[in-house]
Amino acid sequence: MITLHHYLWVSGLLFALGMFGIVLRRNALVIFMALEMNLNAANLALVAFSKFNHNIHGQVFVFFIIAIAAAEVAVGLAIIVALYRRRQTVRVSELNSMKL
Repeated sequence: MITLHHYLWVSGLLFALGMFGIVLRRNALVIFMALEMNLNAANLALVAFSKFNHNIHGQVFVFFIIAIAAAEVAVGLAIIVALYRRRQTVRVSELNSMKL
């Protein structure tokens, strides 16, 4: 039987992998994907709590998080593409100044 504890372990593992991706990687696109993994880990925890508490509030909250994440993807990818066109790189270590 799968319990709440199992869902939370998987969610914690996904969140830890996302944090390692954010901290250890230098490519802006990989960092962006790791950030999305963190959002999905939080969504998994919210849905698990909603299921085991027999209410729908967590699932409604996940719906709003997914909508906001979709807008974030559109804006974030546009920024990454603009940076690549301007600087010819997406390495975060080389994008350290706001100068043109």
